[in-house]
Amino acid sequence: MIAAVIMADPAQAHTSATVEPAVAGAQNATISFNAAAESTTAGITSLKIVLPQGLTAADLTYVDGPAGWAMRPDADGYVVSGPAVAVGRDVQHRVRAKQLPMTPTLVFKVLQTYTDGRIDRWIEIPSAANAQPEYPAPVVELAAPPGGFPSGGASTGPKPASTDHGAADAPAASTTSAPVDPSNAAGEDGGGSPLPWIVLAVVVLALVAGGAYVVNRRKRVTSS
Repeated sequence: MIAAVIMADPAQAHTSATVEPAVAGAQNATISFNAAAESTTAGITSLKIVLPQGLTAADLTYVDGPAGWAMRPDADGYVVSGPAVAVGRDVQHRVRAKQLPMTPTLVFKVLQTYTDGRIDRWIEIPSAANAQPEYPAPVVELAAPPGGFPSGGASTGPKPASTDHGAADAPAASTTSAPVDPSNAAGEDGGGSPLPWIVLAVVVLALVAGGAYVVNRRKRVTSS
C-alpha cells in the first residue's frame, strides 16, 4: 500500500485539504491538510501553506500534526515543521480558523520540503484551460452562508467604512469680506452722508460772497 503511494504519479499523489464546516463565513472551522509522501529516499520536514485572501496566520490556531512539529507565521501564510517523518509517510496536520472568508472557493498553495532538499510545489490552480494540472494546489469549495453571498460578489474581509460623510466633508465657507466699492458705499435706503452737501453749500456761499466783494471793490475804485 505504501509502495503504491510512493510510486504514484505526481498528478495522482498530491496534497489535499478539507474544511469542516465547509460554509463561507463559518466560525471556528477546522482546515485539515494531507501531504502525500513522494520521495523514496527522504522524509518530509516541513510544509509551507500559502493562505488565500481573507485568511492570515493570525486568524489560525494550530490543532495537531506530526510529533514534534510546530507552526510559525510566514509572510504569506504559515509553516509547519519539525523532525523528519519516516520515508514514505504522508503528513497530516490541522489548523482552526476564527472565521472563513465570504468566498465560494479557497485555494491553498503548498510547498513540501524533504530532508534531501527536494521541494514539491503544489501551486498550480486548475482552470478551464488546464483542469488537471500536474502539481495542483488544494482547492476547497464552500457552500453559501445563510442568506447567500453578499451582493456584488464574494467578500474576503470586512466592508470598508463609507467615505461619504455628507456635509461634514464639504469645505468651510470663506469668511473673507469682499472689497467695498466706493461708488456703492451708501446704505440700503439709497441715502448717503449729508457732509458732502454741507461742504458744497459752504463752497458755493464762499464763492458768492467772494464775487460780491470783488464787485463792490470795483465800484468803489470807479467812483473814486
